[in-house]
Amino acid sequence: MTLAKPVFLGFVLVILLLVLATQWLTRRVEARFPPIGKFATVDGVRLHYIDVPADRPDLAPMIYLHGASGNARDLHGALAGPLSGRARMIFPDRPGAGYSQRGGPEMAAPDRQAQLIAGLMRELGLERAVIVGHSLGAAVATAFAVAFPARTQGLVLISPATHPWPGGDITWYYDLVNTPVIGRIFTETLAIPLGSLVYREALKGVFTPNKVPRDYPERSGTRLVLRPANFRDNAADVGELFEHVTRLSKRYGEIEAPTVIITGDADTVVLPEIHSAGLARDIAGSRLVTLPRTGHMPPYPKTDAIIAEIEGLNVTSSQSAALR
Repeated sequence: MTLAKPVFLGFVLVILLLVLATQWLTRRVEARFPPIGKFATVDGVRLHYIDVPADRPDLAPMIYLHGASGNARDLHGALAGPLSGRARMIFPDRPGAGYSQRGGPEMAAPDRQAQLIAGLMRELGLERAVIVGHSLGAAVATAFAVAFPARTQGLVLISPATHPWPGGDITWYYDLVNTPVIGRIFTETLAIPLGSLVYREALKGVFTPNKVPRDYPERSGTRLVLRPANFRDNAADVGELFEHVTRLSKRYGEIEAPTVIITGDADTVVLPEIHSAGLARDIAGSRLVTLPRTGHMPPYPKTDAIIAEIEGLNVTSSQSAALR
């Protein structure tokens, strides 16, 4: 009994120190990567987005939807510069990512996120746009195209996560975070300290066989996902994905917008033979582009190839709109 009390007090002290360390690290990350865009409230949810104007537009407006663990800076860091001035480009933080509010547990579903993106377009006065989605963002993009065909001028789906995969398993720590009580304790104490230790190794896994650009951590601001609430929402997004794609993939045949699917042949995060090949099969007239010696993050090592496909898709989607 006399030993139990000091052990218990020591345990409580360790937890308290981890909570304080998490709060301190969270403030440091937010100071390093503050919001750089604007805010709009859609259906009661405050969304953060980067709005890149066009002074000489020759391409259609574009909405860029980042993947899991990302935020608006991720695709902005790779693709905004090469197309600057040629198209209005909107890079939102998906609900619960970056500096966007979550808006409730139902926002883990890609089709619910797609509704908020449509609402953001209304707020910004955009009737139609090309929707560019990377990884889990592609699941939101396809959900948008199914729900809002008249507002979808075209689709660019990069390393898409859009179809059910064998087993439906996700990484162990997502399962842990999605566990009631335990997940909350983990994110408030260990997620950001442990995540900071393995951050660079995790990037290597996402980029392999390509090298991680030296400035990628600064350009992408992906350390923001390590913050407790962001980490929980991201885990919920990943946990919801299998059920969503199992249901919605049956409706991809309804998509009529011009579509290009871009995948790396060495992507081990999202298997091309399941997702990209499935989209090419399900969306009539879609174009499948396979990039050699490329992993899950083509926007950085293969920027020129991505830009070329976006330009080509814009021409096709403009022709399609003219025929309507």
